[in-house]
Amino acid sequence: MMIHTDRLILRAFREEDAGDLLEYLSCPKVNCFMDMRLCSLEQARLGAQKRSQDDEYCFAIVLKETGKVIGEIEAHPEGDDKDTFSPCWMLNEAYQRKGYAFEAAKAFFQYLFEQKGARRIYAYTEDYNLSSQHLCEKLGMRQEGFFKEFISFVKNPDGTPKYENTLQYAILKNAIREMGGYEAD
Repeated sequence: MMIHTDRLILRAFREEDAGDLLEYLSCPKVNCFMDMRLCSLEQARLGAQKRSQDDEYCFAIVLKETGKVIGEIEAHPEGDDKDTFSPCWMLNEAYQRKGYAFEAAKAFFQYLFEQKGARRIYAYTEDYNLSSQHLCEKLGMRQEGFFKEFISFVKNPDGTPKYENTLQYAILKNAIREMGGYEAD
């Protein structure tokens, strides 16, 4: 499965994507990705191989012009009806603030709504991750909740869990219809 946008291709991962994967996962900037941190090219090869087995819900975000993998986006069906999805996206820091995350997420959401039967898509983001919050809002998602000290991904210097405040955003398929679909950026 491949999804094409003006500047990007969303496609299954390949083993040769390991170097690009290592580039953006060697030092995650957001704590929720710390458990995905990669420390070697071998770990990245294994990570790319594992991701390549899911060509329906896990996509590499690839620049059309160069073929470089600049990030990833994935979500899997949840609930009894399998019509709810919670996407996770991450982008190489060198490619942020250029509209790529919006372009990829917009196309991915359309794919989930139109081809995978999504009724509802929701996302969690930390209160300090303003870029992710802005992206959710730009995608037409509404803030549904704010959870104080919701989850811990890292530890404080004394070894105790560091709990983070988390926001939840969501969008319904009906809301997209009411908006008249997504507009070009």
